[in-house]
Amino acid sequence: MDTSVSRDVAGDSVYRQWTFLNNHAHVLICLARYPDEVLREVAHRVGVTERATQKIIKDLVDCQVLQRYREGRCNRYRILFEQPLRHPLENRHTVGDLLAMFLTPEEIERNR
Repeated sequence: MDTSVSRDVAGDSVYRQWTFLNNHAHVLICLARYPDEVLREVAHRVGVTERATQKIIKDLVDCQVLQRYREGRCNRYRILFEQPLRHPLENRHTVGDLLAMFLTPEEIERNR
């Protein structure tokens, strides 16, 4: 495991290490928490490029975890909470089960 010390934007030392969730989960959580943010802001929160965020969102739309719709000139996303997770070890759980670990009840209700 890489435990080298780096500096965050405030100059504090932080440890670089792996996380349990991948970038797809991180983008999904951001879209649920911050539905009005532009993709640039989501990308910044996740720590990936805007292009990578676009690809992740396309993946989530293609596998029917998200539905894309237009609101004025902006894309908006509806999370399909009932969709099962994709991996065989996880597919007895839904997207909603995953998000319930990270979102407040108010955030979940706002996204339904």
